[in-house]
Amino acid sequence: MAIEYVGTRADRARGRARRATQARDLSFVRRLDWLLMSAVGGLVAYGLYAIAGITQHDVTGKPNYYLIRQGLFAFVGGVGFVVALAIDPDRYRRLWRPLYIGTAAVMLFVFLAGPVTRGSRRWIELGFFRFQPSEFGKLLFVLALAGFIADRSRRINERRTILITMGLAALPLGLVFVQPDFGTALVYGAALAAVLFVAGTRWLSLAALGAAALVVAVCVLWVLPAAGVHVLRPYQVKRLTGFTHSNSDPSGATYNVTQSKIAVGAGGFGGRGVKNATQTNLDYLPEHATDFVFASLAEQRGFVGTAILLLLYLLVVWRGLRIVTVARDGYSSIVAGGIVVAFLFQVFVNVGMTMGIAPITGIPLPFVSVGGSSMIANLAAMGVLLGINARSRRR
Repeated sequence: MAIEYVGTRADRARGRARRATQARDLSFVRRLDWLLMSAVGGLVAYGLYAIAGITQHDVTGKPNYYLIRQGLFAFVGGVGFVVALAIDPDRYRRLWRPLYIGTAAVMLFVFLAGPVTRGSRRWIELGFFRFQPSEFGKLLFVLALAGFIADRSRRINERRTILITMGLAALPLGLVFVQPDFGTALVYGAALAAVLFVAGTRWLSLAALGAAALVVAVCVLWVLPAAGVHVLRPYQVKRLTGFTHSNSDPSGATYNVTQSKIAVGAGGFGGRGVKNATQTNLDYLPEHATDFVFASLAEQRGFVGTAILLLLYLLVVWRGLRIVTVARDGYSSIVAGGIVVAFLFQVFVNVGMTMGIAPITGIPLPFVSVGGSSMIANLAAMGVLLGINARSRRR
């Protein structure tokens, strides 16, 4: 007579625990937003495809130089994406103070001891990699501010809470501004507005903050310069005046945007192709792999090529806004809102400045502009966003 071995009580308990873990893992995978993940993967792949053509003639004898580098950055960013996806957002909430202090400390270090490149202190040289803390700070800024606000969600409309939030935001934002990096500071400002809005700040309070920001802008641009105090650098002033008077100096201050418009228009519907894209290949268009990469893409791939990219961006924004509505708690919802709005703001400003509808600010185009910090930071942000969705209230 055969005797069936049923194991000890400890064996049975371990079996139940293993099956429960497998069920949770399977449920986590099922709850992922595969449409958003596909859009992010599509953006990375399409960005590499675009860079392959745009930078083909940039390094003599090495047509794939920037493509290989960008591919390596995408791989590292993919690792960051997976790590961010695996971490429960509640852990960020509990650690918002160390996240904030660490972010501010690194930015302060850059401001005090970072190498000067083109008149700016924005990077930390690591030998094999030039690290730009302000790019990673965009995500950490949102995680930290959301943690502070979520802990005071019942008092979000108290004057003290709003003032402390503004004070916390002012330090990293100000450190980025004085690097100087006006464009990234604007991204931080957009993320701050999104965080306050999603948290439930009253419209009257938001309007008051908007009015205060407008007053600061007027003082920086007109009042203080009239009194002999110049906050902005001369090249920043030229960029802003060039935006308002686009035809004032076509060979000087507005040269970049003039060449960019020519490149966008020359692409037509189907593009001129890689070989015939003279604006890009002959370096008439400055910074064609970074700030003006969209214009180069438009010249080479035309309306069709840029439409594909913009539709991928639209898909990411749509799914991201959906995550804001289904997040399991207020903190996760605030973080998702901050990430999505910061992402959308970067896309809008970068694309807009190539066509003269936004001032030149140096904001990179997410997943397309050449640069390791931007690629890795954006992939990590998408990992956080997908992690929030996987732990949402409903599928």
